[in-house]
Amino acid sequence: QPQLVESRGGLVQAGYSLTLSCIASGRTFTDHGMGWFRQVQGKEREFVASINWNSKVTYYADSVKGRFTISRDNDKKAVYLQMDNLTPDDTGVYYCASAPGSFAPPRAQMVDLWGQGTQVTVSS
Repeated sequence: QPQLVESRGGLVQAGYSLTLSCIASGRTFTDHGMGWFRQVQGKEREFVASINWNSKVTYYADSVKGRFTISRDNDKKAVYLQMDNLTPDDTGVYYCASAPGSFAPPRAQMVDLWGQGTQVTVSS
């Protein structure tokens, strides 16, 4: 059974950093692009970042460019989201996502497997 399991998020103060991780199982990891989305209650899930299978192609939402970094370790079947200089606007539930192929350019409709979501709260 394919599965994505995210690390626990947390509560951090504005300006601080947090790294999320996601471990994939049950499928060939390198056949899939990986990404992160986030959702605030009452709003649609929005794209944050994505990375293709060999880490050569990455995409970022404009709101996180220069602050967030996505990476992956194919040996560990893991994808990471390093979040620096966090702001209260980054608060939300973060979802790990997997899409077949390059996942480029990334769209939510391409995702065929989601993680369970992890809460990130940034206080001012």
